[in-house]
Parts: sequence; C-alpha cells; structure tokens
Amino acid sequence: MNGLALLGLLLILYAVVVVVLAVKKPKPIWEMGKIQMFIKLLGDRGTVILFYVLAAIALGFGIWLLVR
Repeated sequence: MNGLALLGLLLILYAVVVVVLAVKKPKPIWEMGKIQMFIKLLGDRGTVILFYVLAAIALGFGIWLLVR
C-alpha cells in the first residue's frame, strides 16, 4: 500500500467521524470554543451543514486517492 492510498483511507475515516459528530452532537465536543464560534456565526443548523460539507469533501478526496 502506498502513502496516497493510506491518506485516502484516513480521509474516509475522518469523513465518517465528522458525520458521527454532526449527527450525535456530543456535548464535550459541541461546547468547544471553535465549534461555539461556528454556531454563533452560522447557527446550529448551519454548523451541522458545514460538517456535512467538510465530510463530503474529505470523502471525495479519500475515494479519489484510493482509486488513483
């Protein structure tokens, strides 16, 4: 396995973790300063949508790196 394939797998794993965080909203993580800043700027729903977009981008790049 080469390095880019490993990076692809890590990006796919990252995407899964981000989606789980967006769905479950664990209190200790959701109360972190950076997340609270996003909630203040985008609102609660906007922050969840941002997480989904970041997960989709990471998933797309991860899949691209695996099939490359």
